[in-house]
Amino acid sequence: MKPALMLAICVVLLGACRSQAPSYPVAPVDVSGATVRDNALLGLAPEGVATLFTQALRSSRRFELKGEEGPREVRPWRLTLDVPFTREVLKDGDPRSYAEVGANLVLERFGGELPQHYEVVGLGEAPVLEDSPSGRQAAMRTALESVLRQVTDSAVMQLSALDRTDEVLVQELRADDTRVREFALRTLAERQHPAAAPLLMDRLKESSDGDVLRKTIGALVEMKARVAVPALIDLARGRDNGFVQELVFAVGEIGGPEAEAYLYTVAQGHDAPAVQAAAQQALETLYASRKHITAEARGRDHAD
Repeated sequence: MKPALMLAICVVLLGACRSQAPSYPVAPVDVSGATVRDNALLGLAPEGVATLFTQALRSSRRFELKGEEGPREVRPWRLTLDVPFTREVLKDGDPRSYAEVGANLVLERFGGELPQHYEVVGLGEAPVLEDSPSGRQAAMRTALESVLRQVTDSAVMQLSALDRTDEVLVQELRADDTRVREFALRTLAERQHPAAAPLLMDRLKESSDGDVLRKTIGALVEMKARVAVPALIDLARGRDNGFVQELVFAVGEIGGPEAEAYLYTVAQGHDAPAVQAAAQQALETLYASRKHITAEARGRDHAD
């Protein structure tokens, strides 16, 4: 087969695959945050940032922008873009400076059994090629366009993960792309799939970022992953009292004999009265929950 014909066939097949991929309805698209207002580095008003973001969404060919007043056959996703920072940085071993733009994109959908809420983040960067205000602004615009493509791609990955079966997501936990692994893990944790717990526990050991730790703890609590209780107990060692109180309540929410024993020990003997009080409160809540479950079970037995 001739190379030109082969190339043409590949292009046609690629277009067919794209056309078969699901598109996600979006309405509205909002831009928030003080960084996009009066930002001389960007030189763009919020409307300009929103226009660039809308272009990125359309270029992906995976989002369908709906009018605010149009018919809603399918529940649309609400997208809120925040640009928390724009900055110029230096890198080791490179004489140039770099423009960096951060972005957080929140995806929300309402109207079903439960509201859906997801967040993706990105960091765009570009070298400053000309040491002048216009050169810095050009680099900042390039970094902005880069991060908008990043969060758009990540949003597609997140929403695509929601459409996949558990079996496919478990396979994607071994994918080469870290983002694919992350969104597969998020979705499995949301579905309380047992394959997610060990990976979330590994994250507790590996991460030192407070936000990451709190999100991971929250996912384990949602899963009621009793296997994670020892890891949460270990995480409390050497932490400040405020964080220990958060862990105490998390352990109480998960429950189980090991959680109960830990809470009793902390309530009786921790050095900080506030932590003792938190453990006692979590323990009482755990007792009350257990009694409620037992009473419900007895009621079902009598009904049978």
